[in-house]
Amino acid sequence: MGTDLGAAQRDHWRRVYAENPAMYGDEPSEPARWAGGAFAERGARTVLELGAGHGRDALWFASRGLAVQACDFSASGLEQLSAAAAERGLSGRVETRLHDVRDPLPLADASVDGVFAHMLLCMALSTDRIRALVGEVRRVLRPGGTLVYTVRHTGDAHYGAGTDHGGGIFEHGGFAVHFFDRALVDDLARGWRLEEVHPFTEGELPRRLWRVTQTKPSE
Repeated sequence: MGTDLGAAQRDHWRRVYAENPAMYGDEPSEPARWAGGAFAERGARTVLELGAGHGRDALWFASRGLAVQACDFSASGLEQLSAAAAERGLSGRVETRLHDVRDPLPLADASVDGVFAHMLLCMALSTDRIRALVGEVRRVLRPGGTLVYTVRHTGDAHYGAGTDHGGGIFEHGGFAVHFFDRALVDDLARGWRLEEVHPFTEGELPRRLWRVTQTKPSE
């Protein structure tokens, strides 16, 4: 994937959040609800959310007592998140970070108990960048920490539709998506304990996704 597509997608998402406040509503996503339970079962206290957007999932994690670091490359989305956290009395549990996941994560080694990413890994990222990002997630997770991520996969109706950017990335309606096959999921789980690859659907199309749960081995 070229840098031009990456820059175009950053600008696209910034406009989307600026023009559509709270575009995903206030209710947490179903994957976030599931992940919150999984983090609680493992005794997690701190969670990093990648691609937090305007914060519906980050706010829900915070409401469940977790300390949340919410990363996104959209300043307008994060501003909405901060305002909502203040309104709900959750500012002390939510820290926002303006960050592009193409760069190393701005966290110390082994500093969080869980990481959540709803459809962030399947954005306009090359396979090499996805591998690098998962490597960064592994770095910042404490031993025994869990990564829960969701991605659209090659069984989705939009796979192969729209503009083909190569490397499994197709752009449809202005949104570029890297559609995962199972081989990529397994590749990203090397050196981890892969716990589950759960298929589910979301939205009106519907989008077809996997919810992947993998844990960093205790050292």
